[in-house]
This record gives sequence, structure tokens and C-alpha cells, in this order.
Amino acid sequence: MERLALVIALAAAAVTIAWLVQRRRPDPPSSPPEFSVPTQLDRADFPRPEAPWLVALFSSSTCEGCASMWTAIEPLTSDEVATVDIEVRAREDLHTRYAVGAVPTTVLADAEGVVRASVIGPVPATELWSTVAAVRDESAD
Repeated sequence: MERLALVIALAAAAVTIAWLVQRRRPDPPSSPPEFSVPTQLDRADFPRPEAPWLVALFSSSTCEGCASMWTAIEPLTSDEVATVDIEVRAREDLHTRYAVGAVPTTVLADAEGVVRASVIGPVPATELWSTVAAVRDESAD
């Protein structure tokens, strides 16, 4: 009888310890982290502040998606649209100032620096170009 009581006590202790260990594990994240995108830029921080539009890519030299985004952004350069690649090691100050935590982050800002569209991550060039065209057309109305 003593043996049975000892076995039951040990089993109860094991179950209690397992329950306590299970409770100490943090819950898995319920959703992926959200990264912030600036809503306002100081156009003086970027080339050609007099251009009506700015497409700025916040990037990293170690990011493959960043290179493809720059390839999509660069052809947008015109008298009306200034473009800039803001590589984190070269311009960490701007990544910090605008609280950009993920690359690639692309923003389209108007002449006053109001961010009118943004995207985190790589997107096809045609999607980016149509977004820029739609925002520019919308503001012309």
C-alpha cells in the first residue's frame, strides 16, 4: 500500500511539474510584426526637394528584394519625380529619423512631404508604377 501511495504521489508531482513548465512558455505570436511607415517626410532631407513627387526606397545592401525595388523605382525619375535609394549603412540617420524598421520600404511623398502611398517589401514594377500613376492622377483632380 505504501508503494502505491508513493507511485501516486510521484505521478501527481510529475503532472504538476509538467503543467508548470507548460505555463511558463510564452504564447506564440498571433500575427506577424507590424512595421511602421513614415506618414510625413521633410523633403529637405532628400534630393530635389523642389520636385512635385518623391519616391524614396529605404534599403539595405544585404537585401535582395531592395535591389529589385530600386530597379523598378529608378525609371520613374523625371522632372516631376525625384527618386532616391536610402541605404541603411550609408544613411542610418534617415532610417532612424523616419523609424523605418523593415527593408525594402518604399514611400511616395508629395511636394509637402505627405506620404501618399507606401509599400513594405518587394512588389512587381508594374504594380509600383500603377500605384504612382494612380496617386499622381488622384492629386491632379
